[in-house]
Amino acid sequence: MNSSSSTHPRVLLKAFADAYPVFRGYQPLAIGINKELAALHPEVTPKALKAALLLHTRSIAYLKALEKATQRFALDGSPVGEVTAEHRQYATEQLREFFRKQNEARRKLEASKREAEAAQRAETLRQEKLTLLVSKFGGDRN
Repeated sequence: MNSSSSTHPRVLLKAFADAYPVFRGYQPLAIGINKELAALHPEVTPKALKAALLLHTRSIAYLKALEKATQRFALDGSPVGEVTAEHRQYATEQLREFFRKQNEARRKLEASKREAEAAQRAETLRQEKLTLLVSKFGGDRN
């Protein structure tokens, strides 16, 4: 990996996905996999590694996989341990919260659009009324 890989989490994740099947398949990672990755990739700063792993493990695809999984996996894709019920529950809660926030944001956006459309209709109506009043009372008085 080059130096840009060690500073940009998305680039680093792409490199990990290219190198390790467990990242490509969003399989639940083995506990402590960060230490293994740090040993294999000393050129990657601890901060960049942590950021990349957080980005990966907080992704919807990873949380969905974790929610249903029973096994954790090593970098080569071999099973190395169990996913606990607590970890599955955590994934479920995180997904539920993500989708709740997404729905709330969508509802706010739709309400904002409705308000803007109503304001536009009111302004159009106001302009039409003014035009009628001007044509009725403000016409040329010569």
